[in-house]
Amino acid sequence: MPLEYLGAPPVASDRQARPFSPAVRAGDFIYVSGQVPANAEGEIVVGGIEAQTRQVMENLKKVLALAGATLDDVCKSTVWLQDARDFGAFNRIYMSYFGDNKPARSTTEARLMVDAKVEIDVVAYKPKA
Repeated sequence: MPLEYLGAPPVASDRQARPFSPAVRAGDFIYVSGQVPANAEGEIVVGGIEAQTRQVMENLKKVLALAGATLDDVCKSTVWLQDARDFGAFNRIYMSYFGDNKPARSTTEARLMVDAKVEIDVVAYKPKA
């Protein structure tokens, strides 16, 4: 089964398209590129870790929808936090987006490529209809 590339490459505040796909479907799995707290104009949202985590989660929902998937289909997430001291506040927001089915997760502290406090990528399992 061929790979299915979903969505147009994102455009950042410099109006340049980024060299990656928002998501790729490989069979029944959907791999979502790391999402940062950028709004529709490609600008990083202002505010602390809570506002940025909400924006990232909303961005993930939009990308998953390209494959007909939702956060309920996520089986694994990888989280990068700019500052480990934000873990508690981040976790409160993150948990509010998942019901009883919480995905496996890895979280690490890292210097991010953009001026963001958080980046998250996910893998979802959603058989094609």
